[in-house]
Amino acid sequence: MKNRCPTCGTLYADDARFCTRDGTRLLGGTPVSSTAQDAHAPTPPRSTAAPARSDAAAPVSHNNLVGKTLQGHYQIVKKVGEGGMSFVYLANDISTRERYAIKVLSAALSRDENAMARLRREASVGMRLAHPNICHIIRLGETEDGLVYVVMPFVEGEVLSDRTNRRGVIPLGESARLVRDIASGLEVAHELKIVHRDLKPENVMVARGADGQEHAVVMDFGLAKERRAGAELQKLTATGIILGTPEFMSPEQLRGKPLDARTDIYSLALMTYEMLTGKLPFQGRTQQEMMIARLRSEPVSLRKMRPELDFPESVERVLNKAMERNPDDRYQRATEFAEAFAAAAAERSTPSGENRLLGKLFGR
Repeated sequence: MKNRCPTCGTLYADDARFCTRDGTRLLGGTPVSSTAQDAHAPTPPRSTAAPARSDAAAPVSHNNLVGKTLQGHYQIVKKVGEGGMSFVYLANDISTRERYAIKVLSAALSRDENAMARLRREASVGMRLAHPNICHIIRLGETEDGLVYVVMPFVEGEVLSDRTNRRGVIPLGESARLVRDIASGLEVAHELKIVHRDLKPENVMVARGADGQEHAVVMDFGLAKERRAGAELQKLTATGIILGTPEFMSPEQLRGKPLDARTDIYSLALMTYEMLTGKLPFQGRTQQEMMIARLRSEPVSLRKMRPELDFPESVERVLNKAMERNPDDRYQRATEFAEAFAAAAAERSTPSGENRLLGKLFGR
């Protein structure tokens, strides 16, 4: 019987406890023939080898974190997501048993100076954004083995894009509540002169609080930018390089112009339109055509896009103002847009509005 490393598969003698290659705790009880033992078993360690370390101190990497403890503090439970430059794990705080999300920079990018500068910037931004409607960064850490990670609250819920795709459209009243929450989070960032720049449905989580009520949480300020950028940030976002998601970019962002809070308001208006209709207000066969439409054309009328939903004219008017190509013509604060939208949406709750909707639904 041999012990096996679950990470690299190397077999060891039955008295070995840790893999000498990557420090992973070995799994016991692996049957091996004498031939296999001769071919695959590593040379027994010399008596001068360093003593085996505890699991909490064993070397770790981005792809073998489950079951590990980061710096004696965060017990990794499971992987919950991954992207091009990071892996996200659910972890429990050993002391408090609170749950956190641990975002780990990939092994290759942890050695990239630009990526590290970006992560430090993300952390410095995120730690200033503590708010119920923002998933903020709590701390930036690095293990002795060079693994770099950030700690965030663990937000459990449904991604807004998934909800819209599942239901087709989000009712007007529910949309107004979500817009209010998103705007509240953005307002905190904007007051600190921080612009999200990549606001989209995929970056909003609909979670349920301890009171049982749903609320929206803005995620991933990884592209967030302080309006007064320093030399380091200017180097990272060189002139001509556009960061963000094309479908929800503002016209000034597409043109590579300076950005402020009003670019997030534009993106929020696009998201609101999509929640209400299941579609975006600028049409095109390709992403490029849709981008050009935002620069040159007017949005498709909300009531023309979904006439059967009988939206109040005031709702369309509020959205059109928030989607003006010129930032000066938009709402200047996120909460200003949210309040105007909520007031317009409230018109649907009037008896006459309800009767018009029921008449269309039931053919009266």
